[in-house]
Amino acid sequence: MPNPENFAQFRTLAKLKPPRLTRVLAWMIGLTIIIVSIILFTVPWVQTSAGTGQIVALNPEDRVQTVTALVPGRVEQWYVQDGDRVEKGAPIARLVDNDPSLLSRLAAERAQVEAEIAAARQAMAVAQIDVDRSRQLLSEGLVARRDYESTQIKVADHRAKLAEARAKLNRLDVSLNRQSAQTVRAPRAGRIQSINASAGASLVSAGDVLAMLAPEKPVRVAELMVDGRDIALVHPGRRVRLAFEGWPAIQFSGWPSVAEGMFDGRVRTIDPSAQPNGLFRVLVEPAPGKRPWPPRDYVRLGAKVRGWIQMETVTVGYELWRQLNDFPLEFRQPALEGGGTGSGSGSGTTAESSK
Repeated sequence: MPNPENFAQFRTLAKLKPPRLTRVLAWMIGLTIIIVSIILFTVPWVQTSAGTGQIVALNPEDRVQTVTALVPGRVEQWYVQDGDRVEKGAPIARLVDNDPSLLSRLAAERAQVEAEIAAARQAMAVAQIDVDRSRQLLSEGLVARRDYESTQIKVADHRAKLAEARAKLNRLDVSLNRQSAQTVRAPRAGRIQSINASAGASLVSAGDVLAMLAPEKPVRVAELMVDGRDIALVHPGRRVRLAFEGWPAIQFSGWPSVAEGMFDGRVRTIDPSAQPNGLFRVLVEPAPGKRPWPPRDYVRLGAKVRGWIQMETVTVGYELWRQLNDFPLEFRQPALEGGGTGSGSGSGTTAESSK
């Protein structure tokens, strides 16, 4: 390799100078490398576990409910239409039995059974008098013991008939009560979402769906499906950033403060077992003290939602290296938002108990 001091001997080489554009480009590349290095090793990045899902009601009574027929028959009259608001106990439909004279026959049969009960009581009372009289005659030696035992058998026979008649009366009362429940009423206040129109044109059985009832003011939570690789690091109390369907938002998962149109949430519970698709269900509730979620008119039950569960804070370089190598999220044991301090089931139990 030639000595730089001898370059002066090469006059042509000494006259060669790099273009100004090349020198500027070299300086820009050098500065870019320095700036990128500073960003990679100094700028923080919040790791997140993303999941998609929908808005659901927390209380099972606030979810869409089916209004079913209580007795078999056919729909004689509808009291509501699609979209109507109903109060608890309001009539929805009236059913009639296939036999229009069934109720009258049941009432006549009940009257007959009541007469049988009265006759059985009177016969048992008379038989009891015979038992008392036979006991006295037996003590005086005027009748045989067989006659006394025969009177006791008659009392037992009348008692059995009375019990059988009472059981028959109970069965009739059950039938009458079921038939009297032909007016189907709303189990709670809400809005009629849809009516099973086919039920009005055909016979229905007990349990057939007549209408769908949706409560109007449910307590909403976000139901996210999270990958099983990240679920071990998700604990109750973790912060969550949510983007609702139809709500404009700009999300930077690593820099939550830069995002726009996002809403805050907090992990409420995590399912102990996976769904059939291999994902775990995470329920996210509104974060206390933060901006409230959009009104129910804009984000209804069943609306899609995307969430980012915030994990540990690392450098941009580490996160890029993790993503390129497909490594799991950073594992630490910081103090969690929900009151838990550890990992695993212990922290989850602590956070849930604090609620």
